[in-house]
Order: sequence, then C-alpha cells, then structure tokens
Amino acid sequence: MWDDVLLIAGIVLVALPALVLGGRGLLRHRGYVTRNPDDRLSVVVMVTMRTLALLLLFALSGITLVSCVGALLADVELHGMVYVFFVLALLLAALVLLTFGRTEQRPARRRASPARR
Repeated sequence: MWDDVLLIAGIVLVALPALVLGGRGLLRHRGYVTRNPDDRLSVVVMVTMRTLALLLLFALSGITLVSCVGALLADVELHGMVYVFFVLALLLAALVLLTFGRTEQRPARRRASPARR
C-alpha cells in the first residue's frame, strides 16, 4: 500500500511539473542563432525530439498513475513493470528538467562601479 502512495507522490511531485515546464520550453531554443535561413533542419529536429520526449514522459506518467491508483483502490499488488515505468519516468523527467525545462535565467545585474573623478 505504501509503495503505491510513494509512486503516486513521485509522479505528481517530479514528473508532472517536468511535463509542464518542458511544454513551456518546447519551442524555445536558447543559444542557437538562426542567421542562416537554410539551417532550419536542426531546429525542426530539436523540436521533434523534445516533443517525442514529452510524449513519452506523458505516457509513462499516465500508465504509472493509472496503475498505482487502480492497485490502491482494488487492493492488489503492483506488477513489476510499473516500477520500471516509474524509474523511466523519473529519469526522463530529470532529462527534461535539466535540458529544455529550465526557466530562463536572467543575467546578474552588475553593480555600477564609481568612476574616478
């Protein structure tokens, strides 16, 4: 019973916020300058891979949540594959959060140095 609750808490506290933050950063491409209009293929590939990662995270999180809630309500033991899906969802959530799910960091404001007079 407690392992079901821990898995639900892990998905709700880690994977779902990663899904939301990853969705917000899906089309953002920091550090990439699109000066050459012929080089759009790399942006398309990047957005496609991010979309696939988010879809996989959504599927793994959904399967894990539905399985854990169902096992909790029916009072049955979880299948071993649910634990594998849980670990994969957490790893994929970490990947999303560390790559394109981060919020935009503003550069630190420098203090004005007093000019010598």
